[in-house]
Amino acid sequence: MQRIASQVDPRSEEFRLNELHNMRLASELKALQHAIRFDRPAREIERLHQQKKMFVRDRIETLLDPDTPFLELSTLAGNRAYDGEVPGAAQVVGLGIVAGREVIVHADDPSVKGGAWYPHSVKKIVRALDIAIENRLPVIHLCDCAGGFLPMQAEFFADKYHAGRIFRNQSILSKMGVPQVAIAMGHCTAGGAYVPALSDYNIIVEGTGAIFLGGPPVVKAATGAVVSAEELGGGHVHTSVSGTCDYSATCEAHAIAITRDIVARFDQPAKTLINRAAPEAPAYDASELYGILPRDPRLQLEMREVIARLVDGSRFHEYKACYGDTLVCGFAQLHGYQIGVLANNGVLLSESALKGAHFIQLCDKNRTPLLFLQNVTGFMVGRDYERRGITKDGAKLIMAVAGASVPKFTLVCNSSHGAGTYAMAGRAFDPRFLFSWPQSQISAMGAEQAVGVLTHVKAKQLARHGRRLSEEQLAAIREPIVEEYRERSNAYYATSEIWDDGILDPVDTRNALAMVLSASLNAPIEAPHYGVFRM
Repeated sequence: MQRIASQVDPRSEEFRLNELHNMRLASELKALQHAIRFDRPAREIERLHQQKKMFVRDRIETLLDPDTPFLELSTLAGNRAYDGEVPGAAQVVGLGIVAGREVIVHADDPSVKGGAWYPHSVKKIVRALDIAIENRLPVIHLCDCAGGFLPMQAEFFADKYHAGRIFRNQSILSKMGVPQVAIAMGHCTAGGAYVPALSDYNIIVEGTGAIFLGGPPVVKAATGAVVSAEELGGGHVHTSVSGTCDYSATCEAHAIAITRDIVARFDQPAKTLINRAAPEAPAYDASELYGILPRDPRLQLEMREVIARLVDGSRFHEYKACYGDTLVCGFAQLHGYQIGVLANNGVLLSESALKGAHFIQLCDKNRTPLLFLQNVTGFMVGRDYERRGITKDGAKLIMAVAGASVPKFTLVCNSSHGAGTYAMAGRAFDPRFLFSWPQSQISAMGAEQAVGVLTHVKAKQLARHGRRLSEEQLAAIREPIVEEYRERSNAYYATSEIWDDGILDPVDTRNALAMVLSASLNAPIEAPHYGVFRM
């Protein structure tokens, strides 16, 4: 494979200004992530101490193998909801190593609203379990949940992907033979009670752990009986009377030690074999991405410069380099794993769509996972392009993306708009993991295009009555649209809504991709098969 020859000049003024801008964005990301993870009112931390409970971050650190990485997912979920009062949606989820096994960790955070489930909490847990199903990853639940936040029950209770999906996913995992271990570290109330009950193994912490469908206040209201939490669903009841729990632990550290013993007995999964080579660092420093990414996400960038800072040795076997050049396709190694890369270098045309569809089928044939690097404004529009078949060619690319059996991974590098989002393995197309960079934007179309469309519609409506838009009326239409797009198309809104699995600092991206690539190979790769490609 040829090493990509970078054309970047790190001494240029443009590079320096980009670098300052993007380093500031990365710093702001890290500061916000730290606050979401650790900033809690002193009274909440004191309450945990009095209850002899660990902070959720300490629980996870104790659980994981020492000196192993933990890839936290959706850290900023819900950051634009609930007036910012439910950091992380009161949940911590991530990919880590326990007793030498790759696992998904799901932990309620009792320092946030008592660990109550909000709509974003439910969405985050369902997504974590979807990841476990797709990648056949064991799950460890650290349960300490006050139940659902009832004032918002209509937003998380009854629909297909609401709270019931958590328990459905747990049941599917068990059916697939993917084990789950749960620790009842606090009260597991109402729906929260089913998480340990549906796990293959569970442990309850004496004195603080309790499991019941209705807590003491509910029992009193329903039956008039006065009963303590311990009498109702404490460790003794569930390990000696009801049989709901398997193990009793004297403290949280003891429960975590039991969990690690259980996980150590799990079979080591046989990884799906794909083409691998010895890992090699990129020839170019990842920190140069700060100077490469434009300050304005509407501007295009040369995606080979990005690829050169992600893949092994910066080497890239480019496919059809002279055809459909708005989509860069080619093979590379990432931490030794062979991957197929598709990266946008402009608007999608018929030729680029056909090239992408063909390349995906090649990768699917030889079991090469796909990495989509989104930097796309969509498909080209216009009479000539329609006559040349842009719609049916775009459909071929979408058909190939949807049908590919190999693991797919998506990174929103810059802009992601229109059907280009779908054709480049957007969320709806089941990439195993999807991440964003801090300056990226995602929406149906860019703000300027949206303003153009909406003002055109309004102008036509007025023209039918012989009227025209004044400059003041144009501004009155334009400003709220631009503001709406500014608020709802940026990466922080997207990650708040869990449209991705988290925002990554560009310099951390290569290691994150290596972790998810490894995790994906716990699941087998099916033989390629597709629907009908429109010719």
